[in-house]
Amino acid sequence: MKRIAVAHGDGIGPEIMDSVIEILQKAQVPLEFVPIEIGEKVYLSGVTSGIAPEAWAVLKDCRVLLKAPITTPQGGGYKSLNVTLRKTLGLFANVRPVRALHPHVPTRHPELDVVIVRENEEDLYAGIEHRQTQEVYQCLKLISRPGCERIVRYAFEYARVNGRKKVSCMTKDNIMKATDGLFHKVFDEVAKGYPDIMTDHWIIDIGTARMADTPGLFDVVVLPNLYGDILSDVVAQIAGSVGLAGSANIGADFAMFEAIHGSAPDIAGKGLANPSGLLQSAVMMLLQLGLTAEPTRIQNAWLKTLEDGCHTRDMARDPQKALSTQQFTQAVVERLGQEPRHFVPVHFGAAEPIRIPAYVRAKTQTKALVGVDVFVEWAEGDANALARMLQTADRADFSLNMITNRGVKVWPQGFDETFCTDHWRCRFLCPEGLHPKGDAVAQLLLRLESAGLECIKTENLYTFDAVPGYSLGQGQ
Repeated sequence: MKRIAVAHGDGIGPEIMDSVIEILQKAQVPLEFVPIEIGEKVYLSGVTSGIAPEAWAVLKDCRVLLKAPITTPQGGGYKSLNVTLRKTLGLFANVRPVRALHPHVPTRHPELDVVIVRENEEDLYAGIEHRQTQEVYQCLKLISRPGCERIVRYAFEYARVNGRKKVSCMTKDNIMKATDGLFHKVFDEVAKGYPDIMTDHWIIDIGTARMADTPGLFDVVVLPNLYGDILSDVVAQIAGSVGLAGSANIGADFAMFEAIHGSAPDIAGKGLANPSGLLQSAVMMLLQLGLTAEPTRIQNAWLKTLEDGCHTRDMARDPQKALSTQQFTQAVVERLGQEPRHFVPVHFGAAEPIRIPAYVRAKTQTKALVGVDVFVEWAEGDANALARMLQTADRADFSLNMITNRGVKVWPQGFDETFCTDHWRCRFLCPEGLHPKGDAVAQLLLRLESAGLECIKTENLYTFDAVPGYSLGQGQ
């Protein structure tokens, strides 16, 4: 019997988890449920991550977590529990299959059948943020080659194992040419190893619009973290309801399964919650564990329940006929062993495990320092006045090349109409062929401080095999 960790969560979490566990037990699934405490109560006890040390011990033992939604207390100082779990446990792939359940769940897209594969650890969800000046805040977007290769290859392997025909990639690499550009580049490289699978690439804004309008264009979609988070909710909603969608968070050694919706504290304890999303996550969990008969029985019973018109409030056409959470649970239990008539019955077979090869680090490129971006806080004048102060720090190794404000070039030859904050990026470049060593950057910062400027951040500018590893400013 497999031991799995179970977190009942907050808000509607305990209700829907009790519902799902009852269905699993009535289906005679060979599992032992080991409860852990996470979420709001743990946060308020003073644990800023929302998970106590004893819960980590259970997770290390079980290596599988079925998790209900949790509530993060209002105010600062609390870390995202989901992000903490995903990153600490190495859950790099978030997998969200979404199918329309027409005509029993209303949708404008009755043929929708899409799987979103979202990178789960990097991007803006690295959570590295700083307030740098009186007016400007920063969030760092981190994309790595290993992270890109792992999630893209997972998407192609998922497609192959599950008989999918196409993998699409969505990025914003027309703007973020380095970070999103890397994701797109790796996608193209990995795709060459899967000639049997069709591919395409979309800019995220038009790709999301086409998904909302014409989801039949897509099969499996792989995306960086933030875009994947947004698009997966869009797909779930146009399929009928975010309350019906489950998700799997997959790593090399751990897996976590959860509904994609929140804890909905406004309806907690009222018997109005729909357990379907968490139940779908549990079905994914059983398949991940190598079970086939039990998830087949549960999924067919759930489909039969829906087509028989047994709906919770969020799905019911007539609110007066809506079932409570417990009534819906009993309806699913009563149909265990039955198959749907309208929906195509499912018959899960044993799927081969998805294996991602170990990352092979590429040959080290020649890295050379060619300049430095110095960020300063300054609110006392225009860009020309700032440039005059900065140029007092020019020497043979570094000289001022450009000033930008919020990424737009404002010196030299800036426009008076450009609105500027108190946050300036000041680019100093080396003469061609000169690559300063040692304390050259530190000496530059000392000269700037002597000129009366406050340096709040630096980014060294490097070339890699003579190719610039930094962006130009808009307007250059």
